[in-house]
Amino acid sequence: MGNARERQRKFIQKPFDFLTWLGRHELPVLLCVLIISGGVWGFVELADTVMEGETQNLDEKLLLAFRAAADLSDPIGPGWVEEMGRDFTALGGVAVLVIISTFTLGYLLISRYYHAALFMLVSISGGWLISTLLKMGFDRPRPDLVSHGSIVYTASFPSGHSMMAAVTYLTLAALLIRMQPKRRLKAYLLLVAILITVLVGISRVYLGVHWPTDVLAGWTAGAAWASLCWVVARWLQQRGAVEQSVDDDNPVQ
Repeated sequence: MGNARERQRKFIQKPFDFLTWLGRHELPVLLCVLIISGGVWGFVELADTVMEGETQNLDEKLLLAFRAAADLSDPIGPGWVEEMGRDFTALGGVAVLVIISTFTLGYLLISRYYHAALFMLVSISGGWLISTLLKMGFDRPRPDLVSHGSIVYTASFPSGHSMMAAVTYLTLAALLIRMQPKRRLKAYLLLVAILITVLVGISRVYLGVHWPTDVLAGWTAGAAWASLCWVVARWLQQRGAVEQSVDDDNPVQ
């Protein structure tokens, strides 16, 4: 009889476990919740505005700002700048992201961080699936004002390179941050992930394969998804379902 009551008490309290955990980690989780809610709200508002054609003039002006006035087929700057644009855009390409993710997955498996490996796999795969579905749903045409500096196969909204760069690099940064005891290293890794994501997005506009609002939508959706995955991972970590992270109070020996 006593065991039955204990099980019933735990069952009743279980739905409140998340709220208890949230109370202990309110600041970082609150920031992520703000990013998630802001990202979702921003994406919905942006998508509605784009589909109504209200951003077309702004998109065209920003896109043409990256082109030489005398020849719209020529991106601004010397040839080496255009080559750098292709290099930056490759950082958000399928091949590069698959290679980086696979090598990271292998490292986590060899290190026996099995749950962290599963978290990374679900986060990145889920982001790719969401990006694909959003592209199919909106089916926005690619820019036709200028020649494309990169081969494209899918619809324009949101930018898959921008979204997957945000999802992949922010997720990998989150994993690396969990293994670093120093806060300055955590901040450095996060800033590097953000910088790469920004460079990938700008390169897509520079090469003429995306409207600026496509990139902005990719950034907001990718950041929101990565933040959601981070919150879930932190919660699972506290419940023992994901390997514990390293912090200043519990450094690696």
